[in-house]
This record gives sequence, structure tokens and C-alpha cells, in this order.
Amino acid sequence: MKSISYVFIRLGIGISMLGHGLVRIPKLTAFSEGMVSNFKDSLLPEFLLIPFSLALPFIEFLIGLLLVLGWQTKPAAVGGGVLMLVLIGGTTLIENWAGLPTQMIHLLFFVLVYEFNKANAMALDKSQGIK
Repeated sequence: MKSISYVFIRLGIGISMLGHGLVRIPKLTAFSEGMVSNFKDSLLPEFLLIPFSLALPFIEFLIGLLLVLGWQTKPAAVGGGVLMLVLIGGTTLIENWAGLPTQMIHLLFFVLVYEFNKANAMALDKSQGIK
């Protein structure tokens, strides 16, 4: 029973990240410009924001895909957790307190995926005998 619960957790966060990337990649320029605009009054310089905003949808897509497939699950969870910490840092710099709880929930899901990885099932990692 723990295995199916874990699969739901892994798929839930995986589908969320995959969806974030999927909807943003086709409108990459508009997404990047919007993100840069949101941070125009922050401490972060534009020369850092532009490449990050252009890479973010692809990072989200990749992390989501790995989690949905259950392949490289632990590294994907670590990568997702680090990404969430970076996003939380940015969110606090622009005082977007309404967006913070969602990012904290995503971070918690990445922690759960990492911590309870031994229950991983219906995953490419499992079929390869990777723990």
C-alpha cells in the first residue's frame, strides 16, 4: 500500500512540473519577458534573470518527465528541491507572499519523493533495480 501512495506523490509532483514546462515552452519569450518584468524592482540583475527565465521551463519539463517516468527519481527530487529553493528565494525578493505557499508545498513533495524513495514502484528505476 505504501508503494501506491508513493506513486501518487511522485506522479503528482511530476505532472505538476511537466505541466509547468509544457505550457511555458511554446510561449518562452513572453514567459521570460513577464518574469523579467516581475523582477524589475528586485535586487536581481536582468543579466541573471534572462537566462534563468529562458531555462526554467525546460528544467521544469525535464524534472517532471523524470518523475513521471520514475527514472533517476532521487536526483530529480534533489534537482526539484533545489529549484524550489531558488524560486522561493526569488519570490521573497519580490514580496510575492501569495505565491510562497504553493512553492513550499512543491518543496515538501520533492522532500517526500526523495525521503521515501524505497517505496518507489511503477518506475523505470524499479525495473532496473536502482534504489
